[in-house]
Amino acid sequence: MSSLGQIFAILMAITCMSCTMIAAQNCGCASGVCCSQYGYCGNGDAYCGKGCQQGPCYSSTGSGAVSVQSLVTDAFFNGIINQAGSSCAGKRFYTRSAFLNALGNYPQFGKGGSSDDTKREVAAFFAHVTHETGSFCYIEEISKSTYCNASATWPCNPSKQYYGRGPLQLTWNYNYGAAGRSIGFDGINAPETVANNPVTAFRTAFWFWMNNVHSIINSGRGFGATIRAINSIECNGGNTGAVNSRVQLYRQYCNQFGVSPGNNLSC
Repeated sequence: MSSLGQIFAILMAITCMSCTMIAAQNCGCASGVCCSQYGYCGNGDAYCGKGCQQGPCYSSTGSGAVSVQSLVTDAFFNGIINQAGSSCAGKRFYTRSAFLNALGNYPQFGKGGSSDDTKREVAAFFAHVTHETGSFCYIEEISKSTYCNASATWPCNPSKQYYGRGPLQLTWNYNYGAAGRSIGFDGINAPETVANNPVTAFRTAFWFWMNNVHSIINSGRGFGATIRAINSIECNGGNTGAVNSRVQLYRQYCNQFGVSPGNNLSC
């Protein structure tokens, strides 16, 4: 091989190594690079298209783009919260305005795929929220417990409890600690902040969703996989009634948005 050919081969090898390194990352991508639905960094349809989690994601495909705001109308939101009894604390806490305010901090929610993908993600989010809060009735978990898991990173405050609070009932000290660090509140020493501030409450729901569920709903694994991500103990017969409730709500909201719920609905 000529010296020129050898140089070319070396350059190609370096290029391929760089590609491999990029593909092996798990988000935390460089500026201007997308994080794919499977957690790899790169550009193009495979990375910035369907399921893209971070970076310059394609917001939608086709000409029928739909926004989250246009789906979560006053009528849609009120249709849920009006099912809560007048004595419910959540009825005076949760608002569409707080939801939209929190949404502003998570611009990739409902994005990364087609308009139908957006509709399914919003339907899935509100199916879980409606189930967890009893149609926005509850701010806090009924059966309160400490939910402390020994952690060097997030050591529990012995005077605090980390039971479910907010739209997705944020639970456990490690979730409060990580969510607080991301959002900007002391989740370990002031977990009650989630139950005192509706915008913070919705932000914790988005934080959990974007870190644990967003990539699933657009991956083709179906709504059932989102149930497993949120409360896996309900799956495989653990709590069939709860699973059926979530699925029924998801179907209902998909119907309202005029989109097929897809396959693999249960877990």
